[in-house]
Amino acid sequence: MQLKDRVAIVTGAGQGIGATVARAYAREGAKVAVIDLNIDAANAVAAEIVANGGEALGVACDVSNRDQVLAMAEQVTAKWGRVDILVNNAGITRTAMLNKMTPEQWQQVLGVHLTGAFNCLQAVVGGMIERQYGRIIYVTSTAGLLGTIGQINYSAAKAGILGMTKSTAKELARYNITANAIAPGAATPMTETIRTDERFKEKYLDRIPLGRWAEPEEIAPVFLFFASDASSYVTGQILAADGGMTIH
Repeated sequence: MQLKDRVAIVTGAGQGIGATVARAYAREGAKVAVIDLNIDAANAVAAEIVANGGEALGVACDVSNRDQVLAMAEQVTAKWGRVDILVNNAGITRTAMLNKMTPEQWQQVLGVHLTGAFNCLQAVVGGMIERQYGRIIYVTSTAGLLGTIGQINYSAAKAGILGMTKSTAKELARYNITANAIAPGAATPMTETIRTDERFKEKYLDRIPLGRWAEPEEIAPVFLFFASDASSYVTGQILAADGGMTIH
């Protein structure tokens, strides 16, 4: 088991890639805190993990709310003693063309993706530094690498994650803490419109050399790699698991 006895926090884990990653970590021996704004969804994933012989805890948390994040991290630490792995996966979209986007739509998306990731990082990094061990995994997007139409807020937030990843890696390397980011292909509920709407489906697929959509189960092994000792000498990297979409 690659993650035996490790303690992992996975945000946005009530559905999609986050839920798949939480299950994958549990199968590899990790104790997993399933974090989601929707407590019913978080508890459902946690219950599934426990039913399959793993250890998991569902926790409701709005990652953009610092007090909630600190309380969440305290709850996880109280249960399992520490946090070894943080997956900053929680995200939202608020779609609008840039000339029509409201300040609220802008702030909401940056609040979850950027401030949320920062809140979670600060909540757990002290313990990681003390123990001289940690794995930080950020989730960016092809939108952060290439830009996109109708989601300047999301693209800006995901591009910001790239800078956060590299800065985190440089600051924390001395403590044996790695930080890496994953840019998944279209495999999440947030991309359902792109994958199902005939106005976008074919145009988007034409940009993917592998010619098909990703499945969450295909993305999860990349998260496992960055959480495990297999990536102990890898930090500050951005890995695009996107079917070749961002080939330069």
